[in-house]
Amino acid sequence: MTPLGLDISDEVRAALDEGRPVVALESSLIAQGLPVPHNLETALAAEAAVREAGAVPATTAIDAGRMVVGAGRDLLERLADPERDVVKAGSRDLGPLVAARRLASTTVSATMRLAHMSGIAVFATGGIGGVHRGATTTLDISSDLDELAATPVAVVSCGAKSILDLPATIEALETRRVPVIGYGVDVVPAFYTIDSGLPVAHRVDGPREAAEAIRAHRAIPGAGGMLIVQPPPADLALDRAEVERWIDEGLREASSRGIRGGAVTPHLLGYLASASGGRTLAVNIGLIVNNAGTAGAIASALT
Repeated sequence: MTPLGLDISDEVRAALDEGRPVVALESSLIAQGLPVPHNLETALAAEAAVREAGAVPATTAIDAGRMVVGAGRDLLERLADPERDVVKAGSRDLGPLVAARRLASTTVSATMRLAHMSGIAVFATGGIGGVHRGATTTLDISSDLDELAATPVAVVSCGAKSILDLPATIEALETRRVPVIGYGVDVVPAFYTIDSGLPVAHRVDGPREAAEAIRAHRAIPGAGGMLIVQPPPADLALDRAEVERWIDEGLREASSRGIRGGAVTPHLLGYLASASGGRTLAVNIGLIVNNAGTAGAIASALT
C-alpha cells in the first residue's frame, strides 16, 4: 500500500511494477543549488542522462500536501522559479511540510527516504552533505550521514562537497557502517577535484560489479545505504590546491562578515563561483549529469 501523501508518477509506477530500472534524483539543486537558468537545464539534462542509460528518472519534491516521486515539467519549472517560495526539505521535514502543503525541494536525505518508500534502489546526486569544517565547535553535521546509515539506497555521487571536512566525513561514514565504494577509482574524489587523497575501502569497475555489490549489501539484515563515488569529468575537474585556497579565503570572508550557520554554505558556493571565474559551476553541472548517467547504468544492471 502506498504511504499516505506519497504521489508516484504513472511512468515511475509502471516501471517499478514491471521491474524496470528507476533512478531517484533530488531537487534541491534546482531550487537552491544552481542559478537560473542552469538549475532547470541541469535537472532536465540529468533526467535525459538517466534515460540514455536505459532507466526511468524519478525527481522528487514536495508539493501541495504530496511527496512527489517523478516530478513533471510543470513542477520542475516552479521549483526553478526564484520568485517562488521554495523551502529545502531534509528527511526530518517531510511530514511537517506535507502537512503545511508547502512547495519544497528535496535534499539527499529526503530523496533517499522517498526513494526507499517508493521501492527505488539507486539515487544520483552531485555530492552528499557531511561533517562541516569546525564541527568540533559548531556540531554542524549533515543528516545525510545518518540517512545513509539507516536507509537502504545506493547513492551515486562525487563524494562529499569540497567545502566540508572530508577526512572527518569519511570517518563518520565508517562509524555508521556505510560502505564507500570507488567506481573505477581507488580514492575518494573531492567533488570539484578528482583526488582527495583519501583511499576507498572497496572498488568496483563498471555497472555490473556495482550492481552485484548493491545486491550483496541489501541482502544483509539491517544494512543501510551505500555510497558509490566517482570523480567529476576529467576535462572539467579543478586543481585540489587551488580549490582549497578559495575555500580558505571564502571562510575568512564569511567570518569577517559575521556569516554563520546555514548561511555559510551558500556564501562559500557563491565565493567559489566568483573566484574560479565560473569554473566551479561548470564542474558542478557536469558531475551532476555524469553521476545521473552512471546511476542509470547501475540501475539497469541491477534489474
